[in-house]
Amino acid sequence: MARAVSTRKTVVVTIFAWIVALIIFFPILYTIITSFKSETEAIQGFSLIPSGTVESYEAVQAQSNYFKFFLNSVILSLGSTFLALLISVPAAWSMAFSPTRRTKDILMWMLSTKMMPAVAVLVPIYLLFRDFGLLDSRIGLTFMLTMINLPIVVWMLYTYFREIPGEILEAARMDGASLWGEIVYVLTPMAIPGIASTMLLNIILAWNEAFWTIRLTTTNAAPLTAFIASFSSPQGLFWAKLSAASTLAIAPILIMGWFSQKQLVRGLTFGAVK
Repeated sequence: MARAVSTRKTVVVTIFAWIVALIIFFPILYTIITSFKSETEAIQGFSLIPSGTVESYEAVQAQSNYFKFFLNSVILSLGSTFLALLISVPAAWSMAFSPTRRTKDILMWMLSTKMMPAVAVLVPIYLLFRDFGLLDSRIGLTFMLTMINLPIVVWMLYTYFREIPGEILEAARMDGASLWGEIVYVLTPMAIPGIASTMLLNIILAWNEAFWTIRLTTTNAAPLTAFIASFSSPQGLFWAKLSAASTLAIAPILIMGWFSQKQLVRGLTFGAVK
């Protein structure tokens, strides 16, 4: 009896999970389908049957240099991720293994900055970038992406590091390990799953960031989010071309997420959600 109830419960949960997954994935699927339609077919109404035409992709390639935007996205995502880890690993180590009575307050304050509307600081940030000559530059945008994702990176690494017994680090100190050696040769190898999942998440967040990339760049440092926005014009939205541009923009990160999902899930279950 108990086994039958458990089986029914498993089936119900599985069906519910599939329904949720399909609901989440449907907008992506419909975008891909629309990208294989002509502009006329795209505005005619809802349809899950593509015509199979690739004219939207040809138009997108003719209008913009996709690979330039793609290269900028790769540089900005990897650059901001490396810089964020460089800053957050020592910060998380300090708060995890040498906490003070203000540590939790600092962590909450860092996280609270993510709740602030980005538009509230757009003008001062824009003026700072203008005065320092960082507008439409990879360096400026890399720094910006690092700062907006840093609170999440520090929080995740802090949670991972808290799962590591402090006695191991104490033993390393007794064996003569320096502070740098303790972080690099003891802590980092033990937290590889957590660091890897944090790195993957930061890459995804940086890749998908649109608010700042559109407003702080024009051509030279513009990533794929700006590439998508370029297909919105005063004449209206070209749905087929916009869908083709969106598909080209999300395809690399979807492929990366698919192949790294095992590592991402392993890292998240290591301690980030506990």
